[in-house]
Amino acid sequence: MRLLVVEDNKDLAAWLGKALRQAQYAIDIAHDGEDAEHMLKVAEYSAMILDLALPKLDGLTLLKRLRQSGNKLPVIILTANASLDGRVAGLDSGADDYLAKPFEIAELEARIRAVVRRGQDRASSEITVGNLRFSGGTRQFFVADELLQLTPREYAVLEQLVMKLGNTVSKAALSESVFGFDDEADPSAIEIYVHRLRKKLESSSVQIATLRGLGYLLRHVE
Repeated sequence: MRLLVVEDNKDLAAWLGKALRQAQYAIDIAHDGEDAEHMLKVAEYSAMILDLALPKLDGLTLLKRLRQSGNKLPVIILTANASLDGRVAGLDSGADDYLAKPFEIAELEARIRAVVRRGQDRASSEITVGNLRFSGGTRQFFVADELLQLTPREYAVLEQLVMKLGNTVSKAALSESVFGFDDEADPSAIEIYVHRLRKKLESSSVQIATLRGLGYLLRHVE
């Protein structure tokens, strides 16, 4: 999953980015509301972590504009303002959740999983195809109940394929789920990750099929 972190405190933003990347998310960071608004127009995200006290364009205004445009992206507000009025203002503006600073990264990760799960079309937090199982609660993959060991970017590719189960996923969409704006992405990188995943899934009953000119499709094979 690709997340947008909007935080003007650069030290906090860097810490958040590092912690969430270690949790196998692709991360983009914006330090002001105007940059965040631009990123939201050119990239697709699974959720946004939003500070309210932002330069150029404040967080509440950004959130209101997002909702007025019809965008239902899950949004978690992070703010030092833990007052009741502050929480109500954020939720009334369209936020899905609210977390006051300081906070523990484990709690933020749990809240991210919860808002993303609520926003997905698939109501179940567990997805199974053949003997491959994805647990939305723990964000882990299992083949015949054995934990599948994946690198963060292999994980990101497989997660995207599972979340789009039954649909073809383009190479561009996979690249967006793996790489942030600041990453230097080799055009052939997705092919490499798909090749590695196919090797790791050889003992499973699923296959990553290539549909030339269209992308990749995860499917069950007998």
